[in-house]
Amino acid sequence: MSTNVDIAIIGSGPYGLSIAAQLSRYGLDHRIFGPPMQFWTQHMPSGMLLKSEGMASSIFDADRQFTLARYCEERSIPYADLGIPVQLDHFSAYGLEFQKRMAPNLENCDVIKVDKGHKGFLIELSSGESFRASNVIVAVGVRPFKYVPPILAPLPREFWSHSSDHCRLDQFRDREVIILGGGASAVDTAVLLHECGGRVQLIARRPDIEVHEKMRLPRPLWDKLRYPMSGIGPGWKSRFYSDAPLLFYWLPIETRARIVQAHPNPAGGWFMRERFRLVEKVLGYCIKRARLESDRLCLTLVSDKGSTRELSAQHVIAATGFRIDTHQLAFLGEGIQRELSTEGRGPLLSTNGESSVQGLYFAGPATANTFGPLARFVVGTEFAARRIARHLTRRTAVRRYPRSLAQSNFVGLPVQVPEVKFNTSDGRPMEEIDAGRL
Repeated sequence: MSTNVDIAIIGSGPYGLSIAAQLSRYGLDHRIFGPPMQFWTQHMPSGMLLKSEGMASSIFDADRQFTLARYCEERSIPYADLGIPVQLDHFSAYGLEFQKRMAPNLENCDVIKVDKGHKGFLIELSSGESFRASNVIVAVGVRPFKYVPPILAPLPREFWSHSSDHCRLDQFRDREVIILGGGASAVDTAVLLHECGGRVQLIARRPDIEVHEKMRLPRPLWDKLRYPMSGIGPGWKSRFYSDAPLLFYWLPIETRARIVQAHPNPAGGWFMRERFRLVEKVLGYCIKRARLESDRLCLTLVSDKGSTRELSAQHVIAATGFRIDTHQLAFLGEGIQRELSTEGRGPLLSTNGESSVQGLYFAGPATANTFGPLARFVVGTEFAARRIARHLTRRTAVRRYPRSLAQSNFVGLPVQVPEVKFNTSDGRPMEEIDAGRL
C-alpha cells in the first residue's frame, strides 16, 4: 500500500490534463493516471482534421500559459482562430507537450479498480500498486462508450470494427470496406480510407449527409449577428450551450437529453465537402440482416419505403459514435455501481460534477446530459476544471480546518483559492449559491 492522496484523476486526455493543471495551481495533492492523449494518438485516423476551430481547441490552464496558438507559434505551424483547420497530429502533439509542462506528475499506467473504502476510495493500478484517495475524478473521454450496432456483434470480430479501433487506415488499401454512419466520423473515415486506396461504400439511414460550408472570413456583420461564434460552433443555440452550462443544468432531464442527442447536427467539416463527393454512398437504408458468405460480410438493407438491397464487403467499419453508459466503466467496483445514481445511462451529478457517491466526480463527455453539448468539446475543459477544482478546494478546507471554517464562514481561511470571490451577504462564494450543495 502506497501513500494516500487527496485526489486521483482517471484519464489523461484534455479534461484530465486541464483538471490536473488547475489542481496544481491550487496546491491540491493529486495523482493523474493513464497514457497521455491516448484516444487522440491511437484511436483517431491519421490525417484527420478537427472540426473545432483553433480558438476552441486549447486545453485549459487558468493563466493561459500554453494555448494551441502559442504551441503553433513556437513551432511555426500555421494557425488562426478561425478558418485554418487544426490537424490531428498537431493537436495530439500539443496535448502531449501540455502534459509535460502542466501535468508533469502524470503516471503512465491504468487504473484497473476503484472500490469504496474507509473515508474514500481504494484504487488499484495496472502496475500492481494500490492506494487510497479521498476523491476520484473520472475523465476517461469517450473510449469506453463506443457503440456498435447489435446486428454486427455476433459475427466474427475480424470482419467488423469500430471507427475508433483504427489510427491508420492504409491497412485497408485495395480492400472493399463498408462504412456505417452519417456523422463526422463516418465522413472522415470514408474519405481518408478512399484516399489511401480503399474501395469504400458508405451506408447511412439518413437520406442526406450534411457537410458544412466554409465560413465567410472575415465574418460579415450580418453573420456575426445572426450566427454569433461560440466554442462549439456558430449560432445562438450553440452560444447558449457554450456560455451557460449551469443554466442548461436546470432544464428538465428529458429536454437536456433531447438537446444533447440533436445538437450540434451530425455533419462533416467544410474541408471534407469536395473530397466527400468522391465516396460512393447508399443513403436512406438501414441494416436488416448481416451474415458471412465466402469470407465476405453480406448486409441486407431496407429503406423506409420497404425496398431492399444487398451489399457485401471484406470488412465493415461502424462509425456509429458513442453512447454514454456508466456500466461500461469496468474499473468501478460493484459497490460504487450500486450506489451511483444515473440519468438515463449517464451519471446523475451536482453542479460541481460530483455524483451521488460522495467524492466521485465526472468530467468530459460523460457529463453531457448534465451540462450540455459543451462537455463533448475540448473548449469545455475550462468549465470542468474550474468547477471541480474550486469545489475540491473548499472540501479540502472543510476537512482540514473545520473550526476555523465554522468561525470564519470561509473569510480569512488559510487556503489559496485565487479565483473565488466571497461576495454574498453570508460570506459564501457566489458560485455555491447556484451550486445546490457543497
